[in-house]
Amino acid sequence: MGEVYRGAGEEPVRLVVEEGGEVVGVSQAVVVDARRGRHLGVLYGPVLAMDSNSKHQAPKESQISNSKALCHDEDLVHELVGKLEEIAREKNCSFIRMSPFWDAADSRVDVLRKIGFKSSPLHMLAEHVWYLDLNGKTEEDVLMGMRKTTRNLVRRAEREGVVVERSDDAMRDLSIFFELYEETRKRHHFVPYSREFIQAQVRNFSEKEECALYIARFNDEPVAASVHMIYGGETSYHHGASTSKHPKCFASYALQWQAIRDSIRRGDRVYNSWGIAPEGIKKHPFAGVTTFKRGFGGQLMELVHCMDLPVSPKYYLTWGFEKVRKIKRGF
Repeated sequence: MGEVYRGAGEEPVRLVVEEGGEVVGVSQAVVVDARRGRHLGVLYGPVLAMDSNSKHQAPKESQISNSKALCHDEDLVHELVGKLEEIAREKNCSFIRMSPFWDAADSRVDVLRKIGFKSSPLHMLAEHVWYLDLNGKTEEDVLMGMRKTTRNLVRRAEREGVVVERSDDAMRDLSIFFELYEETRKRHHFVPYSREFIQAQVRNFSEKEECALYIARFNDEPVAASVHMIYGGETSYHHGASTSKHPKCFASYALQWQAIRDSIRRGDRVYNSWGIAPEGIKKHPFAGVTTFKRGFGGQLMELVHCMDLPVSPKYYLTWGFEKVRKIKRGF
C-alpha cells in the first residue's frame, strides 16, 4: 500500500521494531500535503506483537524509507512516537494523525493520550467496520443470514439475467469501472478516491492475484463494478460503482454476492465490507451504503477514533477548520 500511496503522490514512511532479531511491530505512514494542514498520517497502524514485555530495540529506518510502530510496553510507545515526531518535523508536518486498527475499548489508547494525542475533529479512515465471518459457513448459510429483502434482490438479479464476471485483466477493464464511478460520484455527491490512487492499487496488487475487479452486465451493458482486495484469508470490498439506468435489475446485489461466493470458495475467514455509518448518524459519508452492506449479514467492529498529536502550533488552525467543517456537515 505504501507504493500505492506513492503512485498517488504521497510519500510512504515505514517503521519496524525488532526484539532479539525478530520483528515485533510494523507500521506505515504517509506524508499528506493537504490544504487543511500538512501532516503525517498513520493508516490503520501500528500492527504490534500484543504481549511483548521485555526490552525492545529502538525503531530503525528502512533503507527504502522510514518506519514506525508502537508496542504494548509504554516505554516503547514513547520511543516510537518520538521517532514519528522527528520524522514529522523533518517532513515539515504540523501534526501526526493516527488511526489504529484497534478495538474502540483498547487500553493502549490511554498510553497515546498520556503522550499528548487528542481526539481528531474528523476521521481519516473507516472506524465502524462491517464484516462477515465466513468460518465454517457455506453459501446457503450466508444466504440464510442475509436480510430477507437482500436475499430476494440477489435472487431477483439472477432471474433478471444479470451476469457478474471477475475481469481477467483488471488494468484493461478499469476504464469501465471509472465510467461508472464518475456517474456514481455525481449521483451521490461524495469525494472520490483519485484515479491515480485506484490505478496504483489495482496495478500493484492485481499482478499478485491480490486484487479483483468485478463487472456486472445487464443485456451485455456494464451496469455495476467493484474493486476488492484479497489477502491473508480476507476479501475486502474497497470501491464500488453503478449506473442508475437500470434500477430494477439490482446488479449491485448480484455483484456483491458473487464476490462473497468467491471468497467462500477460496476458504477465506472474513469478507470485509468496510465502512458503515454509526447508528443514528444520517449525514455520515457512509450513510447511503450502510443498509446495503448490513443486508448481507455480518457484524460490527468499532475501532478507536482517529487521534492527533500536534507537532507545531499550525495544528490548531487545522483543528479549528476541521471542527467548523464537522459542525456544518452534521456528523
